[in-house]
Amino acid sequence: MNSVAQYFSDIFKAIRSLWKGLMVTGYYFVHPKQIVTQQYPENRKTLEMFDRFKGEVILVHDTDNTHKCNGCGICQLNCPNGSIEIITDSAVNEDGKSERIIDKHIYHLSMCTFCGLCVKSCPSNALAFSQEFEHAVFDRQKLTKVLNQPGSKIKKEPKVPKPAPAPAPTPVTEEVPNPAN
Repeated sequence: MNSVAQYFSDIFKAIRSLWKGLMVTGYYFVHPKQIVTQQYPENRKTLEMFDRFKGEVILVHDTDNTHKCNGCGICQLNCPNGSIEIITDSAVNEDGKSERIIDKHIYHLSMCTFCGLCVKSCPSNALAFSQEFEHAVFDRQKLTKVLNQPGSKIKKEPKVPKPAPAPAPTPVTEEVPNPAN
């Protein structure tokens, strides 16, 4: 007798669960939400990705086309699969000290897993994610990018030393004729 009661109890629980699911579906059928699905190929020009979207890694440039990257290599060390490669050089600054400058900041998009460790570990906040997501190419070499684009002021621009200030003029004293002579 106990198994028959359990059988009908299970049927009742299943019908109740089905009814709850149909109630939720019916509610959203009557109260439609804002459309979240993007009609991708048709709205390519107006498509905007979310703020937290991780596209490709970029080196943030300002309006003067300069960036904050100092070539420390921490992003290269923290990348788990080696998709970032930094080639640096050294130059002498106006103080006569040797400083590191970036020759190439290479990003291999085909190897990137978009984990974000390079962006989080950058001490100068020079790296960020862009909103680019279309990376389908026929040639894999196009997925290797140099992040410090030509024209960047940090890339091997020789620093011109400031001219030395002109010596201060010496005060001129006029000789006053002595009437006693």
